[in-house]
Amino acid sequence: MKALILVGGFRTRLRPLTLCYPKPLVDFANKPMILHQALKAIGVSEVVLAINYQPEVMLNFLKDFEKKLAIKITCSQEIEPLGTAGPLALARDKLLADSGEPFFVLNSDVISEYPLKEMIAFHKSHGGEASIMVTKVDEPSKYGVVVMEQSTGKVEKFVEKPKLFVGNKINAGIYLLNPSVLDRIELRPTSIEKEVFPKIAAENKLYAMVLPGFWMDIGQPRDYITGLRLYLDSLRKNSPSKLANGPHIVGNVIVDETAKIGEGCLIGPDVAIGPGCVVESGVRLSRCTVMRGVRIKKHACISSSIIGWHSTVGQWARVENMTILGEDVHVCDEIYSNGGVVLPHKEIKASILKPEIVL
Repeated sequence: MKALILVGGFRTRLRPLTLCYPKPLVDFANKPMILHQALKAIGVSEVVLAINYQPEVMLNFLKDFEKKLAIKITCSQEIEPLGTAGPLALARDKLLADSGEPFFVLNSDVISEYPLKEMIAFHKSHGGEASIMVTKVDEPSKYGVVVMEQSTGKVEKFVEKPKLFVGNKINAGIYLLNPSVLDRIELRPTSIEKEVFPKIAAENKLYAMVLPGFWMDIGQPRDYITGLRLYLDSLRKNSPSKLANGPHIVGNVIVDETAKIGEGCLIGPDVAIGPGCVVESGVRLSRCTVMRGVRIKKHACISSSIIGWHSTVGQWARVENMTILGEDVHVCDEIYSNGGVVLPHKEIKASILKPEIVL
């Protein structure tokens, strides 16, 4: 079985993290986003990454991941942005299999519980041409709504940002498609949501499965932090043993076994501490991600922020309000960062008093 992951273009939404790592390899809850999809477990043997930016960088990183995942990983490079359907046409030869099996299409920005095994069973049961995952939202007027039969899941139509209530289910960006869908897509900039799926629905061949559990597009820093909270909530319900516990832990926290935490710290809620991190004594962490190899020095305080790989936060420093540190950033002692977005390999010697990008 095969899967296409829509990686996209210039990776601006998660900068500065994506300046050093391709988006599917950016850590989320202590492992790269691509690993959360657990594709090997449901029988996927080959993954195609649809990208239009620095494929050589992506491939260099992926050599190690091919071995770890035991999955063949290739890239399909767009010369120009092709939307959400064009990449399927471009990767047609890579996606077609002699077996005629359906293939997955996934968005690299989405995090969920990924019930892909259940989706395969759903797809086989309805006999249609395509299956999509949908998720419930509180304010459907902000989205394109999927109108479907409740009993069968057959999609009737799509309504873009409805002014009147027609439903509360939206496209979750997870698809399982028969190879025949590729015959419907031309090699040009095309939207699968607006141009391809409505035609399949009109022929009564498109079905939707309601996604159980949480769903979040984590392509932007604020949504990344919200997604971490939802993910840790899911771990609490389904795999509580993976969460940290102890007198210094508040709420849901995940800590890599190689990380070291000093005395008198208060960690949580909604915190991820990655491999090889050192958190010195008296540190306060909440609603944040601390990536691999980071050192947080004594009595520092970090909230609602992302600390990139191998960075350092100095003693008594305060980092908050969606501060994003790229790789190898060093915040000096007693510095305050209020929403600073800091590019890789910088040393911060003066406080950042209002949200700004530090070049």
